[in-house]
Amino acid sequence: MKIAIDAMGGDKGVSMTVKGSVDAVNEFDVKVILVGNSDMIKKELDKYNYDKDKIDIINASEVIENTEKPVKAIRRKKDSSLVKALKLVKEKQADAVVSAGSTGALLAGGLFIVGRIKGIDRPALSPVYPTEKGVSLLIDAGANVDSKPKNLEQFAIMGSIYADKVLSRKNPTVGLVNIGEEQEKGNELTKESYKLLAESNINFYGNIEVRDIPKGYCDVLVCDGFVGNTILKLTEGLASTIFSSLKKEFMKNIKTKLGAFLLKDGLKSLKKQIDYSEYGGALLLGVKGGVIKAHGSSDSKAFKNAIKQAKIFTENNVVEIIENEILKMED
Repeated sequence: MKIAIDAMGGDKGVSMTVKGSVDAVNEFDVKVILVGNSDMIKKELDKYNYDKDKIDIINASEVIENTEKPVKAIRRKKDSSLVKALKLVKEKQADAVVSAGSTGALLAGGLFIVGRIKGIDRPALSPVYPTEKGVSLLIDAGANVDSKPKNLEQFAIMGSIYADKVLSRKNPTVGLVNIGEEQEKGNELTKESYKLLAESNINFYGNIEVRDIPKGYCDVLVCDGFVGNTILKLTEGLASTIFSSLKKEFMKNIKTKLGAFLLKDGLKSLKKQIDYSEYGGALLLGVKGGVIKAHGSSDSKAFKNAIKQAKIFTENNVVEIIENEILKMED
């Protein structure tokens, strides 16, 4: 199995992509192809011990920046690390690609270079969302800001397959994110989507309110990308604010510092539970290969886990299963 890595993507640079890749090949049965500035990659690789047969390097002279217009950058920068990594998946030289670079460029490249699964109208970004019961899959989290009921139905099917095959949730429950539990609540999109999901073969939970998402009632959370991205960003900001506020409170005096010491293990466990680096990245479901968007500020641990995620995704033939399910719907 081969995983292509956009070695130049991410806020923390090539040192993190290389370290994460080395850790991955040392821990998992996987081969990595690092795509980017070969001199910089080799310099970083020289710091580590690893099986040299498990890491290849492909040189790329360009980098797509977050400030560039995604589609234009994909078309113009043919020798960028992201474009060359995506082409490896398209040409079947790699099973999946991991990038922490420009989200827009990765989405555009996944669509125009790797290509959509036949029958899928719009691919969807699908991160895992930490809950009281573990994690749920949130789909879509920003690939499509305007969706149709048919799109949400396909998101639900793809999410259900991923939850079953990768998250090991047998007969996963699928909830439609809405402003109320009742079927008649919401806008036209959610009302029409509810009807389609209720008639489909998935294990449909019904509507789920945003306040109930962290409780883990549903294995898959379906919504359009505008809502999904809002949920994701609000959660990240809220978690950061809560931990920052706790730190200030605990540092006030000797008594609160003692309390912090006594709660140290519990706080570490909680922080780990909501830490993005534990889960790798967000899958772009609906394209003909594994395309994973790692967090922009990913460290080596996050890259290692994203590679593991790509490995599990590929081993479980998620793309093929989605293709078959969509074909059944069309028949």
